[in-house]
Amino acid sequence: MQLSFDAADRLAELVAARQGPVPAHEAARMLFALRGAPTAIARSLLDDVVREDARLAWHGDAVGRARTEADDVLLEHAAFVVFDLETTGLSAAKDRICEIGAQRVVELELRDTFQTLVDPGVPLPAAVAKLTGISPHVLVGAPRAAAAVRRFVAFAGDAVLVAHNARFDLSFLDRQVQRMTGRRVAAPVVDTVWLARRLLGGRVRRVGLSSLAQFFGTSVEPCHRALPDAEATAEVLLALIGLAQERGARTVGDLSELAAPRARRLHVKRSLVAEAPRTPGVYVFRDKHGQALYVGRARDLRARLRSYFAGERQRPAVEAALGALECVEWRRLGSELEAALEELRLLRELRPPANARGTRPDRHAYLGRRGSKWTVSAEPTEWGPLRSRSLARRAAQALDGFEGGTPAGALPALRERMRRLARTQRFEDAARLRDRARALEEVVAACGELARLRALRVCILVPGLEPGFRRAVFVASGRIAAVRSLPTGSGRVLEVEAGLAAAAGASVSLAPEDADELLLMASFLRRPPPELRVVELAAASILAA
Repeated sequence: MQLSFDAADRLAELVAARQGPVPAHEAARMLFALRGAPTAIARSLLDDVVREDARLAWHGDAVGRARTEADDVLLEHAAFVVFDLETTGLSAAKDRICEIGAQRVVELELRDTFQTLVDPGVPLPAAVAKLTGISPHVLVGAPRAAAAVRRFVAFAGDAVLVAHNARFDLSFLDRQVQRMTGRRVAAPVVDTVWLARRLLGGRVRRVGLSSLAQFFGTSVEPCHRALPDAEATAEVLLALIGLAQERGARTVGDLSELAAPRARRLHVKRSLVAEAPRTPGVYVFRDKHGQALYVGRARDLRARLRSYFAGERQRPAVEAALGALECVEWRRLGSELEAALEELRLLRELRPPANARGTRPDRHAYLGRRGSKWTVSAEPTEWGPLRSRSLARRAAQALDGFEGGTPAGALPALRERMRRLARTQRFEDAARLRDRARALEEVVAACGELARLRALRVCILVPGLEPGFRRAVFVASGRIAAVRSLPTGSGRVLEVEAGLAAAAGASVSLAPEDADELLLMASFLRRPPPELRVVELAAASILAA
Protein backbone atom coordinates (compact mmCIF):
# COMPACT_ATOMS: atom_id res chain seq x y z
CA MET A 1 0.00 0.00 0.00
CA GLN A 2 2.80 2.44 0.86
CA LEU A 3 4.45 1.70 -2.50
CA SER A 4 1.19 2.52 -4.25
CA PHE A 5 0.87 5.79 -2.33
CA ASP A 6 4.43 6.81 -3.23
CA ALA A 7 3.94 5.99 -6.91
CA ALA A 8 0.66 7.95 -7.02
CA ASP A 9 2.29 10.98 -5.39
CA ARG A 10 5.23 10.93 -7.78
CA LEU A 11 2.98 10.45 -10.79
CA ALA A 12 0.69 13.29 -9.71
CA GLU A 13 3.79 15.51 -9.30
CA LEU A 14 4.98 14.60 -12.80
CA VAL A 15 1.62 15.54 -14.27
CA ALA A 16 1.51 18.81 -12.32
CA ALA A 17 5.03 19.73 -13.37
CA ARG A 18 4.37 18.97 -17.05
CA GLN A 19 1.12 20.93 -16.91
CA GLY A 20 -0.32 18.28 -19.15
CA PRO A 21 -0.48 14.54 -19.79
CA VAL A 22 2.70 12.45 -19.50
CA PRO A 23 3.15 9.59 -22.02
CA ALA A 24 2.89 6.18 -20.38
CA HIS A 25 6.38 5.05 -21.42
CA GLU A 26 7.93 8.24 -19.97
CA ALA A 27 5.97 7.94 -16.71
CA ALA A 28 7.07 4.30 -16.36
CA ARG A 29 10.68 5.31 -16.93
CA MET A 30 10.51 7.99 -14.25
CA LEU A 31 8.63 5.88 -11.67
CA PHE A 32 10.05 2.42 -12.25
CA ALA A 33 13.39 3.14 -14.00
CA LEU A 34 12.18 1.24 -17.10
CA ARG A 35 13.92 2.25 -20.30
CA GLY A 36 12.31 1.52 -23.64
CA ALA A 37 9.25 -0.24 -22.24
CA PRO A 38 6.51 -0.66 -24.87
CA THR A 39 3.49 1.55 -24.30
CA ALA A 40 1.22 -1.43 -23.58
CA ILE A 41 3.51 -2.73 -20.81
CA ALA A 42 4.02 0.75 -19.36
CA ARG A 43 0.28 1.32 -19.29
CA SER A 44 -0.43 -1.98 -17.56
CA LEU A 45 2.14 -1.17 -14.87
CA LEU A 46 0.62 2.26 -14.26
CA ASP A 47 -3.04 1.32 -14.56
CA ASP A 48 -3.57 0.32 -10.93
CA VAL A 49 -1.94 3.55 -9.72
CA VAL A 50 -4.06 5.72 -12.02
CA ARG A 51 -7.33 3.89 -11.35
CA GLU A 52 -6.94 4.11 -7.56
CA ASP A 53 -6.07 7.83 -7.38
CA ALA A 54 -8.78 10.42 -7.94
CA ARG A 55 -6.21 13.00 -9.04
CA LEU A 56 -5.23 11.02 -12.15
CA ALA A 57 -6.89 9.84 -15.34
CA TRP A 58 -5.92 8.32 -18.68
CA HIS A 59 -5.81 10.61 -21.70
CA GLY A 60 -5.31 8.10 -24.49
CA ASP A 61 -1.92 6.50 -23.79
CA ALA A 62 -0.85 9.32 -21.47
CA VAL A 63 -1.47 9.97 -17.78
CA GLY A 64 -3.01 13.32 -16.96
CA ARG A 65 -4.74 15.07 -14.13
CA ALA A 66 -8.37 14.24 -13.65
CA ARG A 67 -10.22 17.25 -15.01
CA THR A 68 -12.01 19.44 -12.48
CA GLU A 69 -14.32 22.28 -13.26
CA ALA A 70 -12.42 24.38 -10.75
CA ASP A 71 -9.45 24.71 -13.08
CA ASP A 72 -11.18 27.18 -15.38
CA VAL A 73 -13.11 29.11 -12.74
CA LEU A 74 -12.12 32.78 -12.54
CA LEU A 75 -10.54 33.71 -9.22
CA GLU A 76 -13.19 36.32 -8.51
CA HIS A 77 -15.88 33.63 -8.84
CA ALA A 78 -14.06 30.78 -7.12
CA ALA A 79 -14.91 29.07 -3.84
CA PHE A 80 -12.07 28.12 -1.50
CA VAL A 81 -12.11 26.29 1.82
CA VAL A 82 -9.05 27.14 3.89
CA PHE A 83 -8.45 24.48 6.51
CA ASP A 84 -6.05 23.65 9.31
CA LEU A 85 -5.58 20.53 11.42
CA GLU A 86 -4.15 20.11 14.90
CA THR A 87 -2.63 16.67 15.42
CA THR A 88 -1.08 14.55 18.14
CA GLY A 89 2.25 14.46 16.29
CA LEU A 90 4.00 14.89 12.96
CA SER A 91 3.54 11.47 11.35
CA ALA A 92 0.33 10.75 9.46
CA ALA A 93 1.13 7.04 9.74
CA LYS A 94 1.33 7.01 13.56
CA ASP A 95 -0.40 10.15 14.86
CA ARG A 96 -4.00 11.35 14.84
CA ILE A 97 -6.12 14.44 14.18
CA CYS A 98 -7.37 16.24 17.30
CA GLU A 99 -8.97 19.38 15.78
CA ILE A 100 -10.22 20.63 12.41
CA GLY A 101 -10.95 24.26 11.54
CA ALA A 102 -11.93 25.82 8.23
CA GLN A 103 -12.87 29.17 6.70
CA ARG A 104 -14.88 29.41 3.49
CA VAL A 105 -13.91 32.09 0.93
CA VAL A 106 -16.40 32.77 -1.87
CA GLU A 107 -15.94 35.41 -4.57
CA LEU A 108 -12.95 36.78 -2.64
CA GLU A 109 -15.03 37.32 0.51
CA LEU A 110 -14.83 35.56 3.89
CA ARG A 111 -17.96 33.53 4.56
CA ASP A 112 -18.90 30.83 7.10
CA THR A 113 -16.57 28.72 9.21
CA PHE A 114 -16.25 25.14 10.41
CA GLN A 115 -14.71 23.91 13.65
CA THR A 116 -14.68 20.67 15.56
CA LEU A 117 -12.55 18.95 18.15
CA VAL A 118 -11.68 15.33 17.34
CA ASP A 119 -11.24 12.46 19.75
CA PRO A 120 -7.92 10.96 18.57
CA GLY A 121 -8.47 7.73 20.44
CA VAL A 122 -4.98 8.03 21.97
CA PRO A 123 -3.65 10.14 24.85
CA LEU A 124 -2.89 13.75 23.89
CA PRO A 125 0.86 14.37 24.36
CA ALA A 126 1.69 16.99 26.99
CA ALA A 127 3.77 18.97 24.48
CA VAL A 128 0.79 19.21 22.09
CA ALA A 129 -1.54 20.21 24.92
CA LYS A 130 0.87 22.97 25.96
CA LEU A 131 1.36 24.22 22.39
CA THR A 132 -2.31 24.30 21.42
CA GLY A 133 -3.95 24.93 24.79
CA ILE A 134 -6.25 21.93 24.20
CA SER A 135 -6.90 20.05 27.44
CA PRO A 136 -7.15 16.26 27.07
CA HIS A 137 -10.46 16.14 28.94
CA VAL A 138 -12.24 18.38 26.37
CA LEU A 139 -11.61 15.74 23.71
CA VAL A 140 -13.67 13.20 25.63
CA GLY A 141 -17.00 12.89 23.85
CA ALA A 142 -15.77 14.73 20.74
CA PRO A 143 -16.47 13.07 17.36
CA ARG A 144 -14.04 10.38 16.28
CA ALA A 145 -11.89 11.09 13.22
CA ALA A 146 -14.14 9.36 10.67
CA ALA A 147 -17.22 11.37 11.68
CA ALA A 148 -15.31 14.66 11.97
CA VAL A 149 -13.64 14.26 8.57
CA ARG A 150 -16.97 13.26 6.96
CA ARG A 151 -18.53 16.50 8.29
CA PHE A 152 -15.55 18.52 7.04
CA VAL A 153 -15.70 16.95 3.58
CA ALA A 154 -19.40 17.80 3.40
CA PHE A 155 -18.63 21.40 4.45
CA ALA A 156 -15.88 21.71 1.81
CA GLY A 157 -18.02 20.31 -1.01
CA ASP A 158 -16.46 21.06 -4.41
CA ALA A 159 -14.42 24.03 -3.21
CA VAL A 160 -10.69 24.33 -3.80
CA LEU A 161 -8.83 23.34 -0.62
CA VAL A 162 -6.18 25.68 0.77
CA ALA A 163 -3.74 25.09 3.61
CA HIS A 164 -0.51 26.52 4.93
CA ASN A 165 2.13 23.81 4.43
CA ALA A 166 -0.56 21.74 2.72
CA ARG A 167 1.59 18.62 2.42
CA PHE A 168 1.40 18.11 6.20
CA ASP A 169 -2.36 18.69 6.64
CA LEU A 170 -3.23 16.82 3.47
CA SER A 171 -1.26 13.73 4.53
CA PHE A 172 -3.52 13.34 7.61
CA LEU A 173 -6.66 14.17 5.66
CA ASP A 174 -5.77 11.83 2.78
CA ARG A 175 -5.07 8.95 5.12
CA GLN A 176 -8.45 9.28 6.83
CA VAL A 177 -10.37 9.75 3.55
CA GLN A 178 -8.61 6.71 2.09
CA ARG A 179 -9.68 4.61 5.09
CA MET A 180 -13.27 5.74 4.58
CA THR A 181 -13.57 5.57 0.80
CA GLY A 182 -10.55 3.75 -0.58
CA ARG A 183 -9.57 6.86 -2.53
CA ARG A 184 -7.69 10.03 -1.77
CA VAL A 185 -8.84 13.64 -1.69
CA ALA A 186 -9.82 14.62 -5.22
CA ALA A 187 -10.09 18.40 -4.82
CA PRO A 188 -7.32 20.69 -6.10
CA VAL A 189 -5.16 22.01 -3.25
CA VAL A 190 -3.32 25.34 -3.00
CA ASP A 191 -0.40 25.68 -0.58
CA THR A 192 0.02 29.23 0.74
CA VAL A 193 3.63 28.50 1.77
CA TRP A 194 4.75 27.95 -1.82
CA LEU A 195 2.44 30.65 -3.12
CA ALA A 196 4.04 33.16 -0.73
CA ARG A 197 7.56 32.05 -1.69
CA ARG A 198 6.75 32.56 -5.35
CA LEU A 199 4.95 35.90 -5.02
CA LEU A 200 6.87 37.60 -2.23
CA GLY A 201 10.40 36.66 -3.27
CA GLY A 202 12.86 38.37 -0.95
CA ARG A 203 10.30 40.69 0.67
CA VAL A 204 9.95 38.43 3.73
CA ARG A 205 12.63 36.38 5.47
CA ARG A 206 10.22 33.66 6.59
CA VAL A 207 6.97 32.34 5.19
CA GLY A 208 5.60 30.81 8.40
CA LEU A 209 1.96 31.62 9.11
CA SER A 210 2.81 34.01 11.96
CA SER A 211 5.31 35.89 9.79
CA LEU A 212 2.87 36.25 6.89
CA ALA A 213 0.01 37.24 9.21
CA GLN A 214 2.20 40.01 10.60
CA PHE A 215 3.39 41.03 7.12
CA PHE A 216 -0.16 41.35 5.77
CA GLY A 217 -1.66 42.61 9.04
CA THR A 218 -4.40 39.99 9.39
CA SER A 219 -7.22 40.65 11.84
CA VAL A 220 -6.81 37.14 13.34
CA GLU A 221 -3.58 36.15 15.05
CA PRO A 222 -2.43 32.53 14.56
CA CYS A 223 -2.27 30.64 17.86
CA HIS A 224 -1.87 26.91 17.01
CA ARG A 225 -5.62 26.33 17.14
CA ALA A 226 -7.31 25.06 14.01
CA LEU A 227 -10.00 27.71 13.41
CA PRO A 228 -7.95 30.86 14.18
CA ASP A 229 -5.09 29.51 12.07
CA ALA A 230 -7.47 28.75 9.19
CA GLU A 231 -9.00 32.25 9.47
CA ALA A 232 -5.55 33.87 9.41
CA THR A 233 -4.54 31.71 6.44
CA ALA A 234 -7.71 32.78 4.60
CA GLU A 235 -6.77 36.46 4.99
CA VAL A 236 -3.24 35.67 3.79
CA LEU A 237 -4.73 33.84 0.80
CA LEU A 238 -6.79 36.87 -0.22
CA ALA A 239 -3.70 39.07 -0.10
CA LEU A 240 -1.72 36.57 -2.16
CA ILE A 241 -4.51 36.24 -4.73
CA GLY A 242 -4.31 40.00 -5.23
CA LEU A 243 -0.56 39.71 -5.91
CA ALA A 244 -1.15 36.75 -8.23
CA GLN A 245 -3.69 38.74 -10.24
CA GLU A 246 -1.12 41.50 -10.63
CA ARG A 247 1.11 38.88 -12.26
CA GLY A 248 -1.62 37.90 -14.70
CA ALA A 249 -3.25 34.94 -12.89
CA ARG A 250 -6.92 34.72 -13.86
CA THR A 251 -8.15 31.24 -12.96
CA VAL A 252 -7.82 28.71 -10.18
CA GLY A 253 -5.54 26.73 -12.48
CA ASP A 254 -3.21 29.73 -12.77
CA LEU A 255 -3.12 30.07 -8.99
CA SER A 256 -2.36 26.36 -8.56
CA GLU A 257 0.58 26.63 -10.92
CA LEU A 258 2.00 29.58 -8.98
CA ALA A 259 1.65 27.57 -5.77
CA ALA A 260 3.39 24.47 -7.15
CA PRO A 261 6.59 23.68 -5.20
CA ARG A 262 9.76 24.32 -7.16
CA ALA A 263 10.82 20.70 -6.88
CA ARG A 264 7.48 19.65 -8.34
CA ARG A 265 7.72 22.13 -11.22
CA LEU A 266 11.21 20.87 -12.09
CA HIS A 267 10.70 17.19 -11.32
CA VAL A 268 9.58 16.23 -14.80
CA LYS A 269 12.57 18.01 -16.36
CA ARG A 270 14.93 15.53 -14.72
CA SER A 271 14.30 13.32 -17.74
CA LEU A 272 16.20 15.86 -19.84
CA VAL A 273 19.46 14.88 -18.10
CA ALA A 274 18.75 11.21 -17.43
CA GLU A 275 21.33 10.07 -20.00
CA ALA A 276 24.11 12.51 -19.01
CA PRO A 277 27.52 10.77 -18.76
CA ARG A 278 29.87 10.73 -15.78
CA THR A 279 32.66 12.49 -17.68
CA PRO A 280 33.99 16.05 -17.87
CA GLY A 281 32.23 18.28 -20.37
CA VAL A 282 30.17 21.37 -21.11
CA TYR A 283 26.40 21.81 -21.24
CA VAL A 284 23.90 24.32 -22.64
CA PHE A 285 20.35 24.98 -21.42
CA ARG A 286 17.98 25.99 -24.24
CA ASP A 287 14.37 27.17 -24.31
CA LYS A 288 11.60 26.00 -26.64
CA HIS A 289 12.89 28.28 -29.40
CA GLY A 290 16.42 26.87 -29.19
CA GLN A 291 17.78 30.02 -27.56
CA ALA A 292 20.77 29.38 -25.28
CA LEU A 293 19.84 30.31 -21.70
CA TYR A 294 22.84 29.12 -19.69
CA VAL A 295 26.23 27.53 -20.29
CA GLY A 296 28.23 25.55 -17.74
CA ARG A 297 31.01 23.04 -17.33
CA ALA A 298 31.49 20.07 -15.03
CA ARG A 299 34.02 17.47 -14.01
CA ASP A 300 31.09 15.03 -13.76
CA LEU A 301 28.29 16.03 -16.14
CA ARG A 302 25.68 13.71 -14.65
CA ALA A 303 26.19 14.86 -11.05
CA ARG A 304 26.28 18.54 -12.00
CA LEU A 305 23.20 18.45 -14.21
CA ARG A 306 21.14 16.43 -11.73
CA SER A 307 21.98 18.93 -9.00
CA TYR A 308 19.83 21.54 -10.77
CA PHE A 309 16.75 19.39 -10.16
CA ALA A 310 17.48 18.34 -6.59
CA GLY A 311 15.58 21.22 -4.96
CA GLU A 312 18.49 23.47 -4.01
CA ARG A 313 17.94 27.15 -4.67
CA GLN A 314 19.91 28.68 -7.54
CA ARG A 315 20.77 32.24 -8.47
CA PRO A 316 17.63 34.08 -9.67
CA ALA A 317 18.89 34.15 -13.28
CA VAL A 318 19.49 30.39 -13.23
CA GLU A 319 16.08 29.81 -11.61
CA ALA A 320 14.52 31.70 -14.52
CA ALA A 321 16.52 29.64 -17.01
CA LEU A 322 15.34 26.40 -15.38
CA GLY A 323 11.76 27.62 -15.59
CA ALA A 324 12.06 28.14 -19.36
CA LEU A 325 14.20 25.03 -19.94
CA GLU A 326 13.10 22.69 -22.72
CA CYS A 327 16.36 21.10 -23.88
CA VAL A 328 19.78 20.30 -22.39
CA GLU A 329 22.75 19.73 -24.70
CA TRP A 330 26.11 18.46 -23.52
CA ARG A 331 29.47 17.62 -25.01
CA ARG A 332 31.86 15.11 -23.46
CA LEU A 333 35.50 16.09 -23.11
CA GLY A 334 38.57 14.37 -21.73
CA SER A 335 39.39 16.76 -18.89
CA GLU A 336 38.04 19.58 -16.80
CA LEU A 337 40.62 21.96 -18.29
CA GLU A 338 39.32 21.36 -21.81
CA ALA A 339 35.76 21.74 -20.51
CA ALA A 340 36.67 25.11 -18.98
CA LEU A 341 38.24 26.33 -22.24
CA GLU A 342 35.23 25.16 -24.23
CA GLU A 343 32.90 26.90 -21.77
CA LEU A 344 34.75 30.18 -22.39
CA ARG A 345 34.34 29.76 -26.14
CA LEU A 346 30.61 29.04 -25.81
CA LEU A 347 30.08 32.01 -23.50
CA ARG A 348 31.67 34.30 -26.10
CA GLU A 349 29.72 32.73 -28.94
CA LEU A 350 26.26 32.32 -27.37
CA ARG A 351 26.20 35.10 -24.73
CA PRO A 352 23.56 33.30 -22.62
CA PRO A 353 21.53 35.67 -20.40
CA ALA A 354 21.68 33.57 -17.19
CA ASN A 355 25.49 33.46 -16.89
CA ALA A 356 26.88 35.93 -14.37
CA ARG A 357 30.31 36.19 -15.96
CA GLY A 358 30.54 38.67 -18.83
CA THR A 359 32.70 37.50 -21.74
CA ARG A 360 32.14 40.21 -24.33
CA PRO A 361 35.55 41.47 -25.51
CA ASP A 362 34.19 45.01 -25.92
CA ARG A 363 33.69 45.22 -22.15
CA HIS A 364 37.42 45.07 -21.52
CA ALA A 365 39.54 48.19 -21.20
CA TYR A 366 43.22 49.11 -21.36
CA LEU A 367 45.30 51.91 -19.89
CA GLY A 368 47.26 53.84 -22.49
CA ARG A 369 49.14 57.08 -23.07
CA ARG A 370 47.77 59.90 -25.17
CA GLY A 371 50.50 62.49 -25.23
CA SER A 372 51.44 63.06 -21.61
CA LYS A 373 48.07 61.89 -20.24
CA TRP A 374 46.96 58.42 -19.19
CA THR A 375 43.59 57.42 -20.67
CA VAL A 376 41.21 54.45 -20.81
CA SER A 377 41.03 52.89 -24.26
CA ALA A 378 39.87 49.82 -26.16
CA GLU A 379 43.23 49.78 -27.97
CA PRO A 380 45.33 46.85 -26.65
CA THR A 381 48.37 47.78 -24.55
CA GLU A 382 50.48 45.92 -22.02
CA TRP A 383 48.33 47.56 -19.30
CA GLY A 384 45.31 45.37 -19.79
CA PRO A 385 42.89 44.01 -20.58
CA LEU A 386 40.97 45.04 -17.46
CA ARG A 387 37.51 43.62 -16.86
CA SER A 388 36.19 46.79 -15.19
CA ARG A 389 36.09 50.10 -17.03
CA SER A 390 35.28 51.97 -13.82
CA LEU A 391 38.39 50.49 -12.20
CA ALA A 392 40.44 51.55 -15.21
CA ARG A 393 39.02 55.10 -15.04
CA ARG A 394 39.90 55.47 -11.35
CA ALA A 395 43.42 54.20 -12.05
CA ALA A 396 43.80 56.70 -14.90
CA GLN A 397 42.66 59.50 -12.57
CA ALA A 398 45.28 58.39 -10.03
CA LEU A 399 47.95 58.79 -12.72
CA ASP A 400 46.88 62.34 -13.55
CA GLY A 401 49.98 64.53 -13.29
CA PHE A 402 52.50 61.66 -13.62
CA GLU A 403 53.96 62.23 -17.05
CA GLY A 404 56.79 59.71 -17.03
CA GLY A 405 57.44 56.22 -15.75
CA THR A 406 54.99 53.39 -15.33
CA PRO A 407 51.79 53.01 -13.31
CA ALA A 408 53.70 50.88 -10.79
CA GLY A 409 56.32 53.60 -10.43
CA ALA A 410 53.65 56.18 -9.59
CA LEU A 411 52.40 54.34 -6.51
CA PRO A 412 55.07 55.55 -3.99
CA ALA A 413 54.47 59.20 -4.95
CA LEU A 414 50.72 58.71 -4.67
CA ARG A 415 51.03 57.29 -1.17
CA GLU A 416 53.26 60.20 -0.10
CA ARG A 417 50.77 62.73 -1.53
CA MET A 418 47.97 60.99 0.38
CA ARG A 419 49.91 61.23 3.67
CA ARG A 420 50.61 64.91 3.01
CA LEU A 421 46.91 65.64 2.46
CA ALA A 422 46.03 63.83 5.68
CA ARG A 423 48.62 65.80 7.66
CA THR A 424 47.07 69.08 6.45
CA GLN A 425 43.61 67.73 7.42
CA ARG A 426 42.34 67.64 3.84
CA PHE A 427 40.65 64.38 4.64
CA GLU A 428 38.12 64.35 1.79
CA ASP A 429 40.88 64.88 -0.78
CA ALA A 430 42.98 62.21 0.94
CA ALA A 431 40.08 59.73 0.86
CA ARG A 432 39.45 60.42 -2.83
CA LEU A 433 43.12 59.89 -3.63
CA ARG A 434 43.16 56.73 -1.48
CA ASP A 435 40.33 55.18 -3.55
CA ARG A 436 42.13 56.02 -6.78
CA ALA A 437 45.42 54.64 -5.44
CA ARG A 438 43.70 51.39 -4.48
CA ALA A 439 42.30 51.12 -8.00
CA LEU A 440 45.77 51.67 -9.43
CA GLU A 441 47.19 48.99 -7.10
CA GLU A 442 44.59 46.52 -8.40
CA VAL A 443 45.45 47.40 -11.99
CA VAL A 444 49.18 47.01 -11.35
CA ALA A 445 48.63 43.62 -9.68
CA ALA A 446 46.34 42.36 -12.47
CA CYS A 447 48.68 43.51 -15.23
CA GLY A 448 51.65 42.04 -13.37
CA GLU A 449 49.98 38.64 -13.31
CA LEU A 450 49.16 38.89 -17.01
CA ALA A 451 52.79 39.81 -17.78
CA ARG A 452 54.00 36.71 -15.94
CA LEU A 453 51.49 34.53 -17.77
CA ARG A 454 52.46 35.99 -21.14
CA ALA A 455 56.03 34.93 -20.45
CA LEU A 456 54.95 31.30 -20.00
CA ARG A 457 56.22 28.77 -22.53
CA VAL A 458 54.80 25.44 -21.42
CA CYS A 459 52.91 22.40 -22.60
CA ILE A 460 49.98 21.27 -20.47
CA LEU A 461 49.08 17.58 -20.81
CA VAL A 462 45.63 16.26 -19.88
CA PRO A 463 43.70 13.07 -20.72
CA GLY A 464 42.02 12.89 -24.11
CA LEU A 465 38.47 11.72 -24.65
CA GLU A 466 39.58 8.71 -26.69
CA PRO A 467 41.18 5.87 -24.65
CA GLY A 468 44.96 6.08 -24.68
CA PHE A 469 45.07 9.60 -26.12
CA ARG A 470 46.49 12.70 -24.44
CA ARG A 471 45.62 16.31 -25.22
CA ALA A 472 48.55 18.71 -25.37
CA VAL A 473 47.90 22.45 -24.87
CA PHE A 474 50.83 24.51 -26.19
CA VAL A 475 51.09 27.93 -24.47
CA ALA A 476 53.42 30.64 -25.82
CA SER A 477 53.42 34.39 -26.52
CA GLY A 478 50.46 35.06 -24.26
CA ARG A 479 48.08 32.68 -25.96
CA ILE A 480 47.15 29.06 -26.57
CA ALA A 481 49.17 28.50 -29.71
CA ALA A 482 47.85 25.01 -30.41
CA VAL A 483 45.91 22.07 -28.96
CA ARG A 484 46.88 18.66 -30.33
CA SER A 485 45.70 15.11 -29.72
CA LEU A 486 48.61 12.77 -29.02
CA PRO A 487 47.87 9.16 -30.00
CA THR A 488 49.78 6.11 -28.92
CA GLY A 489 52.70 5.04 -31.06
CA SER A 490 54.88 7.01 -33.44
CA GLY A 491 52.07 9.32 -34.53
CA ARG A 492 52.48 11.37 -31.38
CA VAL A 493 55.90 12.64 -32.55
CA LEU A 494 54.36 14.37 -35.56
CA GLU A 495 51.64 15.94 -33.38
CA VAL A 496 54.19 17.25 -30.88
CA GLU A 497 56.31 18.72 -33.67
CA ALA A 498 53.24 20.45 -35.15
CA GLY A 499 52.36 21.92 -31.78
CA LEU A 500 55.91 23.18 -31.20
CA ALA A 501 55.99 24.77 -34.65
CA ALA A 502 52.74 26.61 -33.91
CA ALA A 503 54.14 27.82 -30.58
CA ALA A 504 57.39 29.02 -32.21
CA GLY A 505 55.47 31.01 -34.81
CA ALA A 506 52.91 32.55 -32.45
CA SER A 507 52.94 36.35 -32.26
CA VAL A 508 52.53 38.10 -28.91
CA SER A 509 48.86 38.59 -28.05
CA LEU A 510 47.30 41.27 -25.87
CA ALA A 511 43.74 40.33 -26.93
CA PRO A 512 41.09 39.97 -24.19
CA GLU A 513 40.08 36.51 -25.45
CA ASP A 514 43.62 35.22 -24.98
CA ALA A 515 43.94 36.95 -21.60
CA ASP A 516 40.76 35.21 -20.41
CA GLU A 517 42.20 31.83 -21.41
CA LEU A 518 45.54 32.60 -19.72
CA LEU A 519 43.82 33.51 -16.46
CA LEU A 520 41.68 30.39 -16.67
CA MET A 521 44.73 28.17 -17.15
CA ALA A 522 46.47 29.93 -14.26
CA SER A 523 43.65 28.83 -11.94
CA PHE A 524 44.34 25.21 -12.93
CA LEU A 525 48.11 25.66 -12.53
CA ARG A 526 47.68 27.01 -9.01
CA ARG A 527 45.66 23.95 -7.98
CA PRO A 528 46.36 21.31 -10.61
CA PRO A 529 44.07 18.26 -10.68
CA PRO A 530 45.91 14.93 -10.46
CA GLU A 531 45.58 14.18 -14.17
CA LEU A 532 47.29 17.43 -15.30
CA ARG A 533 51.02 17.60 -16.16
CA VAL A 534 53.01 20.76 -17.02
CA VAL A 535 56.26 20.42 -18.98
CA GLU A 536 58.60 22.74 -20.89
CA LEU A 537 58.17 23.38 -24.59
CA ALA A 538 60.62 20.73 -25.74
CA ALA A 539 59.84 17.61 -27.73
CA ALA A 540 61.82 15.31 -25.46
CA SER A 541 60.10 16.57 -22.31
CA ILE A 542 56.65 16.34 -23.83
CA LEU A 543 57.16 12.83 -25.20
CA ALA A 544 58.69 11.64 -21.93
CA ALA A 545 55.66 12.94 -20.01
